[in-house]
Amino acid sequence: MTAAVSGATSATSTSNTASAATTAAASSTMNYNQFLQLLMTELKYQDPTSPMDPTSQLSQLASFSAVEQQVQTNTTLTSLLNNTMINQAESAIGKTVTSSDGTVSGTIASVTVSSSGSTATLTNGKTVTLATGVTIS
Repeated sequence: MTAAVSGATSATSTSNTASAATTAAASSTMNYNQFLQLLMTELKYQDPTSPMDPTSQLSQLASFSAVEQQVQTNTTLTSLLNNTMINQAESAIGKTVTSSDGTVSGTIASVTVSSSGSTATLTNGKTVTLATGVTIS
């Protein structure tokens, strides 16, 4: 996901992040429903002389439920991380940034937040990747 932050666009970016989290949660629920359909089909067509072990069945269901919860937790954490990155980017606008090697310096005009990190665009048109070693003052 890529979001550009400059003034009024932060609310839209936050909304898009929440929307992406909702979509991801819906897709994991759909997968859970598919699993239940598969389990019911398996029960429907099992051999009556050799039924499925109930312990194994419950173990499969519990394992899948745990994985589903982990997927939902990861989705929530990703959404929180994205919101934090957007808030930090918004607070950096108007401040002075210096690249880690000291070659690029200037006032931040806007910040682009993407899955690979944040990039500040300066008022002089240059860009600085906001990473370890960058100084913002």
